[in-house]
Amino acid sequence: MSFFIKKFLFGAIFNSCLFILLVIGIQNSSNKSKVYLLSKETVELPISFLLGSSFILGSILGSFFILNVDNK
Repeated sequence: MSFFIKKFLFGAIFNSCLFILLVIGIQNSSNKSKVYLLSKETVELPISFLLGSSFILGSILGSFFILNVDNK
């Protein structure tokens, strides 16, 4: 398998596991908040879900960057 396919599969599996753990972990969360996007507001979501989903989104977006580090 090529390096890019392995990297994509690892990122997809890792982030899916993080999302499953996030959903399991917020079952008893009572602190809820709304997010304001442009002029609209979302439904009330647990703060832990908002923070966790932003971390996972950052992890997904970060996995698309390729770092070319040459040690000279």
